Amino acid sequence: MPKNLTIVSIAAVGLVAVDAAVAGGMRCGSHIIQDGGRSGPGKYEVLKKCGQPTTKVGNTWIYERGGQKKKVVRFHDSGQISSIQDG
Repeated sequence: MPKNLTIVSIAAVGLVAVDAAVAGGMRCGSHIIQDGGRSGPGKYEVLKKCGQPTTKVGNTWIYERGGQKKKVVRFHDSGQISSIQDG
């Protein structure tokens, strides 16, 4: 296999892996926050890495990411992330 094709193949696999990591999660700067059920990150970690949400309604936080992009983060009563969805 030619060297250039190998490099392109490795880069493509890396991009797919990053896309998969963000599914069910969101990117905050250089951090990726993912829902992890009851063992996932909590409110403190999300605040530390993503800052204040645009809107807070109970255990639901909404982050607006310019234009029409929104991420809705829902927390269990324990404070751990329940789910992260596009808004």
